[in-house]
Amino acid sequence: MTGMEPGYPRNRADASDTVREIVEAVYQSESRRVLATLIRLLGDFDLAEEALHDAFTAAMEQWPRDGVPANPRAWLISAGRFRAIDNMRRQARFDAYVAELSKQLEGQSAAAVDAEEQAIEDDRLRLIFTCSNPALAGDAQVALTLREVCGLTTEDIARAFLTPAPTIAKRIVRAKAKIREARIPYGVPSRADLPERLDSVLEVIYLVFTEGYAASSGGSLTRPDISGEAIRLGRLLVELLPEPEAVGLLALMLLQEARRAARTSPSGEVVLLDDQDRSLWDREQIAEGLELVDRAWSSRQIGAYTLQAAIAAVHAQAESAAATDWAQIVGLYDVLWRAHPSPVVELNRAVAVAMRDGPAAGLAIVDGILGRGDLTDYYPAYSARAELCRRLGRREEAREAYRQALALARQEPVRRFLEQRLQLNS
Repeated sequence: MTGMEPGYPRNRADASDTVREIVEAVYQSESRRVLATLIRLLGDFDLAEEALHDAFTAAMEQWPRDGVPANPRAWLISAGRFRAIDNMRRQARFDAYVAELSKQLEGQSAAAVDAEEQAIEDDRLRLIFTCSNPALAGDAQVALTLREVCGLTTEDIARAFLTPAPTIAKRIVRAKAKIREARIPYGVPSRADLPERLDSVLEVIYLVFTEGYAASSGGSLTRPDISGEAIRLGRLLVELLPEPEAVGLLALMLLQEARRAARTSPSGEVVLLDDQDRSLWDREQIAEGLELVDRAWSSRQIGAYTLQAAIAAVHAQAESAAATDWAQIVGLYDVLWRAHPSPVVELNRAVAVAMRDGPAAGLAIVDGILGRGDLTDYYPAYSARAELCRRLGRREEAREAYRQALALARQEPVRRFLEQRLQLNS
């Protein structure tokens, strides 16, 4: 301890209230960093979470009496580590594994706890890679990342994904057990292994964002709390590991999130891109996103996220739907499709081709996709076909495609939109 901070309240009750506020503020700003380091030191998620809780409990007890330490984070890491060692000593007689781990921890030097700032920041990066390890199931990666890296509660995650809390809890428990039993390393991959592992991390972050940007089901089209967490993760990753594709992903998320306020009406109804009030687009997010696109593009290491961000940038810079440079968008989709072919990319390209060359050209591509049996359970494919048939005056085909899209859609606003379109074409 280094004594009281300047202006520290002399009244004991006032001091206690002030310290409680400080502890709460430190928890908000530092708890994920402290947890990440405790996971490294203790080698176990559950032990680290218990140690984190114990450390903050100790802070609530000791800081009002002894004063707030000059480096709260280091104090909490040290307190959590020693509380964990004490707990292990009590359990050691019953558990040989715990006894061995306790000996290892006691043998660590104090210097391991007093790590430099960069080492502690590296712990956060280690945690992101550990939670996104390809050995874990995809849904478990997302749940564990939101729980451990972002600090969301199990209930928060359950509400976000419209999944029962016990189901989310089981996913997290299984993921932790897999990490422990398979001895998944808690660390950043080597430079040689980084591209493959980084792809997994980026995919998890984008999956989180997508659920917030276009919820898979439920009464709301978007979940800004979830997309906001993904953007926060993206910023953290770029801060700690500024690889071009990480920059590209952050740019893509910002440019897409910038349109969120215009994507639904005040009553929650879907508003298509062509009909959106572009004055509602967040210009600060667009400016940041455009700067990041330029940064990622200038690296000349151009991947799928950077290409998608470049497409979003063209939309963001168009003053109106009519002013959109569809030829440039098609060109970018051509590059994306050649480098990273997928039916979804091909579908999005078809929509752009329809805007450049007319609905018949786009419809031919969509029919080719569906004819191969791709995207037959993907409502946007049928919705796109319906819109193109409607523009061509093929009303019966449009109605059938709207019905097929409606049968697959799970978002209530999307279902209402499709029902309205179906009625208009009856």
